[in-house]
Amino acid sequence: MGNIVAIVGRPNVGKSTLFNRLTESRQAIVDEASGVTRDRIYGKAEWNGVRFSVVDTGGYAVNSEDHFEEAIRDQVLIAIEEADVILFVVDVITGITDYDQAVSEILRRKAKNVIIAVNKVDNHQQIPEASYFYSMGLKDLFPVSAINGAGTGDMLDHLVKTLPQQTYEEDPEIPRFTVVGRPNAGKSSLINALIGEKRNIVTPLSGTTRDSIFTRYNKYGHDFLLVDTAGIRKKARVHEDLEFYSVMRAIRAIENSDVCVLMIDATRGFEGQDHKIFSLIERNRKGVVVLVNKWDLIEKESNTAKNFAETLRAQTAPYTDYPIIFTSATEKTRIFKSLEEAVKVYENKSRKIGTSKLNDFLLPIIENYPPPANKGKYIKIKYITQLPSGVPTFAFFCNLPQYVKEPYRRFVENKLRKNWDFTGVPMNILFKKK
Repeated sequence: MGNIVAIVGRPNVGKSTLFNRLTESRQAIVDEASGVTRDRIYGKAEWNGVRFSVVDTGGYAVNSEDHFEEAIRDQVLIAIEEADVILFVVDVITGITDYDQAVSEILRRKAKNVIIAVNKVDNHQQIPEASYFYSMGLKDLFPVSAINGAGTGDMLDHLVKTLPQQTYEEDPEIPRFTVVGRPNAGKSSLINALIGEKRNIVTPLSGTTRDSIFTRYNKYGHDFLLVDTAGIRKKARVHEDLEFYSVMRAIRAIENSDVCVLMIDATRGFEGQDHKIFSLIERNRKGVVVLVNKWDLIEKESNTAKNFAETLRAQTAPYTDYPIIFTSATEKTRIFKSLEEAVKVYENKSRKIGTSKLNDFLLPIIENYPPPANKGKYIKIKYITQLPSGVPTFAFFCNLPQYVKEPYRRFVENKLRKNWDFTGVPMNILFKKK
């Protein structure tokens, strides 16, 4: 299972800035006003060769005064339950507030692994002030500056040692297909239709599924684990602890799957939240099949499906090479087609191409369409090979890899996709120094 680190703390202590530093991104919105973290609260981090996921719980802040503290308290409790390590961020300038004290008491009583990040320690004079936070009774404390990175290396050294050793589940050979999507898109109905029994509760209320449910699917020549996840909801709707719990669980389920079946509701179209889930799948380099469910409720003209698919692919561009299936879980139309496509995508994800085949095919194309020269320097690609990896990864060895730009990367990726079937699979294209 992937390790999860949850960042907790009151608003405006710098959780988003620390999140951005850990994930080396500008994903979270950073603003002086408190409570502005909205959306991009999930990212990947790596330190000393150890990979882990980071969740910024500030993305689930409830803005109404009466519910605010109670809601954040709930988030802290869920983060403790779901995350492997809690990163508790406090602010050296404001010192210990009543809120910090309340959170530290919860963490002291219930959490296993807690690290206090005393943020905004921007110079050496402030380091003694950071030690004042030891009075909260938590022993692992690091003075850091999220804005300039000071102290974060020591903190990360300790954090990766604290993460539990990875343990692998049984049946590693069996592919895992995870059904994901917004609440009420029809995920449980699909699984019930596939396995022919009321395995999951199906109700018209969104957010019924609170946990990931595993089903071994072993019929019609198939053998895999089918995973039904909790619905992932829009941040604005995550107003109860169980929803935040659902999101944490869904993140873990996506990370630990081989292929994600993303269900969207045909009556609502491909909305912003669907796009976020799609991006989450892509960032995790998982196979994807898109199921457009409730297609029986759509008034159709001759080209309705074609137009829907074109609009959808335009929204996920430049990644457009994945299967889209129009289905109805309740009517059981084309539901087995979705399984066949998931199996095909899994096979595509596992595809290996010999070095000589790759070079015979790509080198003549590269000769005719070389990468554009940069600053008068010509890029010469010598040879290509597929690297051993869980996702198709191709290394192009050349003299000046730093000058190869994104459009050319996409050009060679499209050539690979056209010649070999990598439908539904994100691909890594690397340019390396020979």
